Amino acid sequence: MRWRGVPLDVLLAVSGVGLDLLTTAHAGDTEFLPAETNVPMALLAGLPMGFVRHRPVPVTCYLAVLLVVTDQIGSFTSNTAQILICVALGVAGHRSGLRATTAAVAVTIVATARNVADPGFAPTANTWMYSVLLPVFPAVLGAYLRSTAGRLEERDVTPDALLAAGGVAITVLSTWSSWHLGEQPVWVVGLLAVVGGLSLGIARRLPGLVFLLQGVLLVSADTYLNNTVNTCVILTLTAIGVFSMRVGSWAWVAAAYLTGCLLTAIAVVGQETEITPFRVGVLMTLVATPIAIGRYLGMRQAALAAERLRAEESARAAVAQVRADQLAERERIARDVHDIVAHHVGAMVLRAGAARYAAPDGPVADALTDIRDAGHQVLQDLRELLDLLRDPDRQPGLLANPADVIREAAARVAAAGLDVDLDLDPAADRTPLIARASAARIVQEGLTNVLKHAGPGTQVRVSVTPSGDGLSVEIRNGRPPTDMERLPSSGRGLAGMRERVRALGGTLSAGPDGDGGWLLAARLPSRLSQRSPA
Repeated sequence: MRWRGVPLDVLLAVSGVGLDLLTTAHAGDTEFLPAETNVPMALLAGLPMGFVRHRPVPVTCYLAVLLVVTDQIGSFTSNTAQILICVALGVAGHRSGLRATTAAVAVTIVATARNVADPGFAPTANTWMYSVLLPVFPAVLGAYLRSTAGRLEERDVTPDALLAAGGVAITVLSTWSSWHLGEQPVWVVGLLAVVGGLSLGIARRLPGLVFLLQGVLLVSADTYLNNTVNTCVILTLTAIGVFSMRVGSWAWVAAAYLTGCLLTAIAVVGQETEITPFRVGVLMTLVATPIAIGRYLGMRQAALAAERLRAEESARAAVAQVRADQLAERERIARDVHDIVAHHVGAMVLRAGAARYAAPDGPVADALTDIRDAGHQVLQDLRELLDLLRDPDRQPGLLANPADVIREAAARVAAAGLDVDLDLDPAADRTPLIARASAARIVQEGLTNVLKHAGPGTQVRVSVTPSGDGLSVEIRNGRPPTDMERLPSSGRGLAGMRERVRALGGTLSAGPDGDGGWLLAARLPSRLSQRSPA
C-alpha cells in the first residue's frame, strides 16, 4: 500500500529541517536576513525532502534555485541546500530516466558554480571541476545502485566500497582546507580524515567498532580542530544509522541513541550557546532520524529475508509433494502390474510345470521345461521391476553376468529351433559393465524377433566383439526356410532397443541384408560422455 512509505518521507523532511537548524545554530543576523528567519529558511530547505522519493527531479531543481537565492542574500542555508541537492541527485539517478537526471545535473552544476565562485572573480578550473564532479558523483552513484540493487547480498562488498568512498569524499572535500589550522601536522589530520571516511566501509561488518571510532574522532575534532566538527557529526550519524540497521537489540539501539545525543551535544553546544527546549528537541530529533531510517531499512531487509525463506520452503514443499505424488503413482502402477501380469505369468508357470510331470520325455517335455524356467525368470525380473517402481533410488542388481545372459539366450532360441552361431569375443569382458549389459539385452530382444518373424530352422549368426573404444553387436539371420504366419507383435521391441542404444550415445541400424535375410547392428560406446544428442 502507498501509505507505507509515508513514515520514510516524513523522516527525510525532518532530517532536512534538522540539518539546516544544526548548521545555522550559531548564525546571527546577515545583511539581508535577521536571525529569526533561520527556522523559516530551514523549513524551506528541509520540507521538500519529503517529496524527494516521488519527485526527485523537481526537488533537485527547487533546491538549485534555493541554493542560488540563499547564496545571493548571504544565508547560511546555502550550505544545507548544497548538501541536500546531492541527496536529491542520488535519488534522481536511482529513480528517474537518463534525460531527466541529466537535466537535473546540468541545473545543479550551474547553481553549484554560482555558489562556489567568489564575487567579482571569474570561475577557475578548480571551481568548475568541483562544480561538475559534486553533482555528477551522486547521480552516477544512484544510477549504479538502481542497476545492481537486486544483486546486493550479504556477501557483496559493493555497498561497503560505496560507503568507504562516500566517507572519504565527505571528509576530504569538507575538511582539507582546514588541515593546517590545528596544532597537529597536516599529514596527521589528513590521515585521520581518510581513516575516518574509510572506516564506513566496514560499518556493516563491525557497526559497534566503527561507531566507537567515529565518536572518538568527533571528540578529538571538537578539542583540536573545531573546523571539522560538522563533518565528524555527519560521519557519526551515518555510523549510528548503520549500527541501528545491523543490530537487532532495542537496548543497544537505545544506548547508541543516548551516546549519539551526547556526542552531538559535545560538538554543537559551546560555552556561549543558549540551551532551550527547542534546540534540545532539534538535537534529539536529529540523532533519532538516522536511527529511525536504519531500523526501517533493517526491518525491510529482515522482511525480505523472511519472504525469501518462505518462498524457498514453499518450493521445497512443492517438490516434496510432487515426489510423494510420483511415488504414490509408482506404487499404484506396481500393484496393477502385479495384479495383472504376475497372476497370469504365475498361472502359466504352474500349468507348464504340471504338464511337464504329466508328459513323457521328449521334445514336448523339454519345451514345457523351457516355458517353466522362462516363466520363473520373468517373475524374478518382474519383482525387480516392481521394487524399482516402489523405490526409484534403489540400484537394481544384475541378475547374471552379461556374457552368461547372452549364452543363455542363444541356447534358449536354439532349443526352440533356430540354428544359432554365437561369436562372443572374450575381450568384450574388458568393456564397461553398462555396455555389456545393454548388449545382452539387445541380443535377447534380437533373437526373440528372429524366432517370431523368421521361425524355426532359420540360421542366425550373433557376434559381440570389441570395436575401437566400445562394443559392437551384430545379429544376422538368413532367409526363412519356409513361409510362416507372422506372430502378434507390439512393434516396441526395435524401438526399445533404439532408445537403449541412444541413451548410451551409440548407434543402431536394422533392415534387410540384401540376401533375403535381416541384419541388426549396434555400436555401444564405452563412455557416456560420448552420448549423441537425442
